[in-house]
Amino acid sequence: MHLPPRGIVLFGHGSRDPLWHRPMQAVEQRIRERDPSARVRCAYLELTQPDLTLATASLVADGVQHVTVVPMFLGVGRHAREDLPSLLDALRLEHPTVAFTLQSAVGEDVRLVDLLANIALS
Repeated sequence: MHLPPRGIVLFGHGSRDPLWHRPMQAVEQRIRERDPSARVRCAYLELTQPDLTLATASLVADGVQHVTVVPMFLGVGRHAREDLPSLLDALRLEHPTVAFTLQSAVGEDVRLVDLLANIALS
């Protein structure tokens, strides 16, 4: 039995500066190395493309039936609390056969907090 590929969207704020994107693209590459069957895309709220709608459409076109959105925010501000859930509601309407999971912002994960503390202490 062949399972459909899982989809992951790394969602960030966005920037006009192309160097700003490198850390997210590095995470995208690491995911591909660890799970070559996963379909992963970066998406941005503003200032750069693709946005969440385009990234999701790309995953759906690739056969993905479940999309996990990972907010790549250290802090949980208005974008993570209000904008992202609204965008996800619109995607659920646009793609009713796709299951969406919204993870907590990466900055709320104790593993990342511990890693950042270790980096600061090194």
